[in-house]
Amino acid sequence: MISWMGSVCSSRYCMGSARSLIDPSGRAQGGVAPLCTGVPPRGRDTHPGTMSGGGGGDSPLWKYMFAGGTAVCGLGTWMHHGHVGPGFLAPVLLGLGGLALVFGSCEAMIKCVEALGERQKWNDFVAGTMAGLASNVPEIIMLGFVVAAAPRVAFVVTCLTLHVNALIFGVYSALLPKNETGHALLPSAITKLGADLLACAAGVFLALGTMMLTLKVFDAGDHRGEGLGAGDLYAIGIALLAVQVVSVRELLSRFSSADTTAPGAAKATEGPRPPLGPIVMYGAIGMAGSFLGGHAVGDFADALVDALSHRGYSEMVGAIIVSLFSGIASYLMIASAHFKKKTDLALSNVSGAVTQMPFVVLPCTLIMMATFAKLGVIPHLPHGAVLAIDLETTSVLLLSFPTLLVLWKSISDDGMVSKLETAVMVSVFGLIIYFLVQHG
Repeated sequence: MISWMGSVCSSRYCMGSARSLIDPSGRAQGGVAPLCTGVPPRGRDTHPGTMSGGGGGDSPLWKYMFAGGTAVCGLGTWMHHGHVGPGFLAPVLLGLGGLALVFGSCEAMIKCVEALGERQKWNDFVAGTMAGLASNVPEIIMLGFVVAAAPRVAFVVTCLTLHVNALIFGVYSALLPKNETGHALLPSAITKLGADLLACAAGVFLALGTMMLTLKVFDAGDHRGEGLGAGDLYAIGIALLAVQVVSVRELLSRFSSADTTAPGAAKATEGPRPPLGPIVMYGAIGMAGSFLGGHAVGDFADALVDALSHRGYSEMVGAIIVSLFSGIASYLMIASAHFKKKTDLALSNVSGAVTQMPFVVLPCTLIMMATFAKLGVIPHLPHGAVLAIDLETTSVLLLSFPTLLVLWKSISDDGMVSKLETAVMVSVFGLIIYFLVQHG
């Protein structure tokens, strides 16, 4: 539910697009070195009309998805308000139509930022990063509807999505091209900036989970251990967003002016400077579509959680189902990019889904929860708290620490992923998800 936009977006570029430059030993280096391990160099996407971040090219698929999603959402809304057809059909139509509409909106936003990148003369990596960040805008708009309907569920699913995306990263690492020693090489941006972000997220999640547990056990704090107040949510959200801002500034200062094209890779041809009109048009389409699609997805998620709850399933079961369903489009895109040998594009989707969750989606969730509570959109708890401290909200935070720790160790030690590291990631992440669903 929460990760719908980030999962369906065809570009997740927080950490994913730079090429690893390696020495004969296979270790990632910052300088230029010949590629001699037998792994195809990770050059930029040179397909005409496509930047490394877009993934959409000139394909009209997003237009069909946008139009079809609008029609299906309209049908589902009519059935819901008119009480037409079986009770389950309207939410299903809203979910499917909203997913398609949000997918099309994301593609429109990516096209907007890609054209802006060409206009501003950004290199491929910076333009791809901006596209990935912009792809969160429709998600955050959609997220507002979910927070307004069920703020606690929104928080749980947001954090649980981190675990799901980490498992996808571990699985996909087994499919990456290997060098002669059997190791998969990672882009330098993942091993440098990505590792720092993972370490920061691990520390924040552990500290926050421990504090919540302490408040609950000792009945302490302004809200007598009931939960976190609006001030707490503002402080956490602003701190996490500040890290993301610094990360982007660091990215621009270290990578924007560097020629990251691998030796022997073809240079992307420069076309005419994109006009401003299409940039504004794509941006407006993306924002409008995300608003409508987000509303539909929020209605579907609310209905799904209610149905599972009435059948006696735990909240975590509903959350994991929503997380998996929300990622179907993204997983299909990852598979498509992989089979097309666009490893960087697939890897950027996988890694960005992990690194942007703690520093973009989660802080926006917390800030919206605090703001909606102050405006009276969502009710306060009996003692004035906004986010309840309970088994679910605490466990998804505390169990995020081992997930992030294993991820950090796997990518930061030597810039490569071994078969053992892949096995460790899949085993640990899978067990944590099992624990959350079975006992959370």
